[in-house]
Amino acid sequence: MASLQSQYSALKAAFAAQDLNKTGKLLTQLKLGLIQAGLLLPQGDLNPSDLVVAREILEIGAFWSIRSQDVPSFDRYFSQLQTFYTDYATLPRSQNEYAIRGLHLIRLLTQNRIADFHTALESLPADALDSPFIAHPVNLERWLMEGSYAKVWSARAEAPAAEYGYFVDSLMGTIRNEIASCEEVAYESLPLKDAATLLFFSSQSELLRFAQQRGWVVDVSSGTIKFEKKGEESTDIPKEKLIAASLMYARELEQIV
Repeated sequence: MASLQSQYSALKAAFAAQDLNKTGKLLTQLKLGLIQAGLLLPQGDLNPSDLVVAREILEIGAFWSIRSQDVPSFDRYFSQLQTFYTDYATLPRSQNEYAIRGLHLIRLLTQNRIADFHTALESLPADALDSPFIAHPVNLERWLMEGSYAKVWSARAEAPAAEYGYFVDSLMGTIRNEIASCEEVAYESLPLKDAATLLFFSSQSELLRFAQQRGWVVDVSSGTIKFEKKGEESTDIPKEKLIAASLMYARELEQIV
């Protein structure tokens, strides 16, 4: 563990300096070292201090993944940390555990995995809700279910850690698309200002980029957005077949009676 300890010190320094490139390289080296030491996926009785260092390396990896906007990497780090949080619960509790578990909860919300969200929440200790890192995603889930999207938007400024903002922004992207789909059905057109308000855009340029992605027609001179109605699919109803089937069903009921 001597070489791992020195690399771990370098990792902490690089991460504190927000040097994402160097942090990523050190994480790759350290994970190879953890594999060789049998600490990446630990089993059995191992030195508690070595386990704590391995856990902290993986926690830095989880935070680094979010700052690098590499969500699949975060998922892998969280999966590896589960062993430390669950199977080695006798270790001193990590100060980062609830922060990372909270990030995982918001990650589930961005995927609309509500059942998995509640399963993960129920597996936490009763006092977990006292942590702002857990209370934040719990509030987000409640507001989503209520349709209180304005509260979700406001929660960006109340995130307990900077990494939370990335997932909340991703969540807002999902919400915007849902609102946009409703607008397309409910309105033929909207003033740009109203559309920006409904979609939680703070600038017209953001709205115009979003409108282009959705294929909306923007008339800047009149300050309106027009929603192109998708042609309704015409469906031929086989009336004669339906009538014949209904008569047959009626005759079968008479025979039963």
